[in-house]
Formats: sequence, structure tokens, C-alpha cells
Amino acid sequence: MTLHDPMTHDPDEAATNTLDPLVPRPIDRATVVPADGVVDAATFDVAKILAAPDDPADWAAWRDAIRALAADARARLGHADAAYDAVPWASRCRTAAQIWLWDERLYDWQARRFTPDRLLAAYDDVGGLDGLVLWHAYPCIGIDDRNQFDWYRDVPGIDELVADLQARGVRVFVDYNPWDTGTRRETDADGRPLSDGEALRRTADALGVDGVFLDTLKHADEEFLRWMGGEGGGRPLALEGESRAPSERLRDHVVSWAQWFADSQAPGVMRARLVERRHMLHSVRRWNRHHAEELQSSWMNGVGVLVWDAVFGVWVGWNARDRSTLRRMARVQRAAHDLLESGEWTPLAGATAAAAADGVYGSTFRLGDTTLVTLVNRADVDREGAYLAPSLADGDAWDVTAGARVEGATVRIPAHGIAGIVVVHGEEPAWLAPLVAAAAADPHDDDATFPAREAALVPHARSTGVAPADAVRLRPGTRTQTIEWRRRETGLEGEAPYVEEWKPLPPRLHDVQRLERTVVLGAVAVAAHPVTAGDVAAWRGEPAPSEPDVAATRIDLDEARAFARDHGARLPTDAEWREAAAADAFTRPAPSPWEWTETERTDGVTRRVLLVGGSGVVVEGSDWYADGGPQPRERVLSWLRTGLDRSDAIGLRLAWDLDEQHDLDDEQEGDR
Repeated sequence: MTLHDPMTHDPDEAATNTLDPLVPRPIDRATVVPADGVVDAATFDVAKILAAPDDPADWAAWRDAIRALAADARARLGHADAAYDAVPWASRCRTAAQIWLWDERLYDWQARRFTPDRLLAAYDDVGGLDGLVLWHAYPCIGIDDRNQFDWYRDVPGIDELVADLQARGVRVFVDYNPWDTGTRRETDADGRPLSDGEALRRTADALGVDGVFLDTLKHADEEFLRWMGGEGGGRPLALEGESRAPSERLRDHVVSWAQWFADSQAPGVMRARLVERRHMLHSVRRWNRHHAEELQSSWMNGVGVLVWDAVFGVWVGWNARDRSTLRRMARVQRAAHDLLESGEWTPLAGATAAAAADGVYGSTFRLGDTTLVTLVNRADVDREGAYLAPSLADGDAWDVTAGARVEGATVRIPAHGIAGIVVVHGEEPAWLAPLVAAAAADPHDDDATFPAREAALVPHARSTGVAPADAVRLRPGTRTQTIEWRRRETGLEGEAPYVEEWKPLPPRLHDVQRLERTVVLGAVAVAAHPVTAGDVAAWRGEPAPSEPDVAATRIDLDEARAFARDHGARLPTDAEWREAAAADAFTRPAPSPWEWTETERTDGVTRRVLLVGGSGVVVEGSDWYADGGPQPRERVLSWLRTGLDRSDAIGLRLAWDLDEQHDLDDEQEGDR
């Protein structure tokens, strides 16, 4: 089965060619609740966030209206919350991350093993992680026939990784790709076809994970839900949709992304959180370099955040200010969880009406004698004033984000920052004193500089052998070359293809990009023919294959380099390959695979290498698949390195560095 019906219109996927990508689309904007409080049920049930009125005088009536809308939705849809009882941890899964399995913080490329402690240490300064999506296949899936389940099943040590993360208190999600319909189909041992739901259930049970992220989906269908709930055995799994789970599906999807949400000036209310208080949302704007808006929205709604700092190989790191804000926010949310989940929630309360004139807004969460006031500062400058509402003045007040007692209702809030005030009218909760002490020891960092990383070329050693006579010899010197690639979220060489943009969609996604590049070539010879299957078998000491003269495949990059080194050669760079490919002597016998190059880059988080040539393998059915089929010599594929790089569609050819004294004047026919 597939959960994607191409005939169903989804407004979130509307084309953006007539819209400014730096401006939220209409679907991303907050839903306005009119003065009479009447909102069409269909509109309300998919609203991302409910816009708050600008005038504080209208807030009380607005609160009554949105509460009535939520109550109507629960009654109208027969809302039930048994799924939340089945996975009670999900409502505490506040700070999450999405990590490529072979992120260099998680995977040691030299030792070829996972390093969960190193990864979690990288998130200490956001307050640590509660949940983690282990991303595994896109953008590499589709290079061959392996399906999304293979890309988990074939990873050595992944079950131990999951157990290690869980032992450290982190809940682990796998991701489900409903668009993966063109690779091989799953069957059981008897050859019986398996639905995606059953196949994913088997994968989840084998790995022991806690939840499933529904990539590109807002929600799953009923058949899929039965498997995720444990049909045929297995514990219930938490389902997390990508963006705005509709009200009807809040009964069975306990987590969702608050993705592409544009809030009102006075912070609005997330519809899903209003309908079901235990529903956890993770705010995320993947291409932003500043995250104050989604942090503030999450703070005011009592929900979480997704820290996605390497988007499919592109570094979009969080700045120190935002990491500091999240750290302080998460500390309070974890300590005051019961207030946020079960307390009386009053949006746009707890701050004086005059505070709004300074861009300061608050909400309150009250349980028993304790009230948490969540304050945000929308202004570009720090604010300090008697912002705490008079109704809270008779209690003992503590700033649990700054770690100090509040005197005279005066609160200081950093520019684009948050503050949390706990007001106690009786006995102090046990968590308050440790929370205040921790906050006092953790001053706010206001550095909003983007933490850029350079995707540097990995150096390669010179070859040591002699090039064969039929190799294509390149004239050293400067060239202008055209490079072509299909733009996806991966970028080309580590650069961000989208910056501060809202949701990129066609024609700004999956389009073919071309650039001219100036390259400097040395004295190099590139093999006229790819390395054959027989060559590799002989090198490995294996029996000769049935077709020894076809191009070798199923050799990963490190092994390809070792083969080249043992033959006195190296791999060509993409520029050398492209130059050589213009020669008449250069051959690509069909079916030819993509070929490895020495154009590998790393930014310390992601390792990527350019593949050249195209292949005879074509997987169809989705634009998310890696490119297949024969390609012009200008085309490259930016390949994120994985621990599963042996593919039926990737091979190699060799190159040799020539002696600088080598006479290149006697060109062979077809040489460049």
C-alpha cells in the first residue's frame, strides 16, 4: 500500500513560482478568528495556528471563541485520547533532532562505528535531546533497487545504536517514506507481498524503536494505523506527522511538526495543542538561520522544537543565541511539565496590557498554587519593565530563566528572547529551587552570528604508478567547464540551496541547475575504460565472475581508493573525469554505472562526494529518488556518503598523475 494519493489535492504542495520564497504562503499564515468567533469547521480542523488580535481589549473574547471551537471539534469528531495513554512518554518529547545516520558526529568513519555519546554531547548546549529521528535513505535511495526498509535493515550495528540512545533517555524514531514506490517490494519468507504498514512494523520491531516519522504525510491511513498500534504483536509506536495533523487525526497521531508556521504579532495558539493538550508539536523552519520566532511560538504554546542543523547534508547550524534560548526553555518545560500539560492554560495573560506596546506578551499555565508565566519579547532590543500582571503580584515570583527572584513585578527579557516566571501562592514545588539554581548558573548568550562551516575538499595522495598507453592524457592548465545537477535539498557541494526561505517547491525544487566553473588541471591521465568486474574479483582474490568484462560495481569509495592505490593509481576528480570524457578514446560501455571521484568534501558533519556519468539503473515513481539513467558528461550527482555505499549502480575508473617532464606535445588522437 501507499499512503500518497497523487489525485488528492494538498494545498501545502501548491506551486510557489508566483510567490516570494522569503514570504510565507497563505497556507502558512495564522488563521484569523473573526469577532463573532465563527470559523468553518473544515478551516479550523486544518488550521496551523490561530491568530491573536492585536488589541489586548479583544483577547478575552478571542480566548472564549477559540476554546469553543476546540470543544466543538472534540465533540463533533468524537475525540479520544487512548493513544496518548499507550505512549505516555510522547508528551514529554520536547527537544528533538533529525540526524543522518552517517553524520560525522554520530558515525566514526575511521572506526566504522556509531558514536552516540559524541552526538548527544553536540546537543548539550540546547539542553539535550528527548527524541531523535534516524534519517537513513533520502537523498541516496533510488540509486538502485534497494527500498527504504533495506536502508535500515542493512545498517551494521543500528539495533545497538537504538538501544544505546534509549539507555541515555532518548526516544528513537525511524522515518517512513510513502513516496518509495519504485524500488523492490517487500515480501515475507514465503514470497507473500507485504504492505508498507506490515513491513515498517517488522522493521520497527527489529530495531526496537519508539516511533515513526511520517515523511511528507500529515497523517497515516487506517490500515497503516492498525500496524503501528501493534496488530500482530509489538508495542504501540508514536506517530509523528510532517506538519498540521488535522483535528480528526489527533486521536492517533500523538506528535507532529509545527512546520512552516507563521505566527501573528501577538502570539497565537496552535490549533492541535488547543484541541488535545497532550499532543506534542515540534516547531521547525529548516532553512532559517534565526529561530527566535518558532522558539517563542513553542514557548507560548508549551510545546517543543526540532533542532535540524544538517538538512540532508546541508549545514544550517543554530546560532548561540537560539541554542541558549532553547536550553533555558527546555529546562523549564521539563521541570514544569505538569503545568504545561494539565494546568489551566490562558493564552495572552500574565503580562500587563501595556507590555504589548513594548512587544512583550505572556501566557499562563496554572496548576494548584503554582503559575508559570511564559513571556516573549518580539522587539529588536532588550526589554525591562514591570510587565508581570497585578493579579500575580501577591505571590512569590521567581524568574526561572534568569535564576533570580522577581522584585516589584519587574522582568527583563532579551531581544527576540523569552522569560519564564513561576509565581507561587502556597507551598513551593520541589522542582523550583533546583530550577532557579540551574538558571542562575547559565547566563543567556546573545550572539546571533550564523555558525558557518566550510565544506572543505578532502586531500588525496598522488598516484605512484605509470599510466597505460591508452589512457586519456589531459593538458595541464586552466579550463572553463559547465556543470549540471538537479537541485534538491542536498545542494551541490555543501552550500545551502535555500536560505531563510519558506517551503521550497517546484519550480525551485528538483529543477536542473547549471554553472560554469574555472578549474585548474594538472598533468593527469585518466583511464579510457572503467575498471571491470574481473579486475576487482582478481584483486579481492575471488572467483572470476560470469561477466568479467562489464564495469565493476558494488565497491564503496574507500575500497575503490584502495583498489586504485594498489594499482599505482588514484580516482579522478570530477573535473578530470569531465575533461577526459570529451575525448574519443574515452569509453562508457553499457550498462555503465555512476563512477566515484576524488571530489569529496566534508564540513565535519557530512561527507559528500560527486558521482559522474549516470548509470543504467533508473528507479521511477518519485522526484525524491537519486538520478538514474545515462547522463551527459556535465551532469554530477552529489552523493552523501553512507555506510551502505556498495551499489549495483556505482563503479570506478582510474587516474594517474604524470611526471611534470612528461612530453604532452605528442597528443594521442582524441586527447584533450
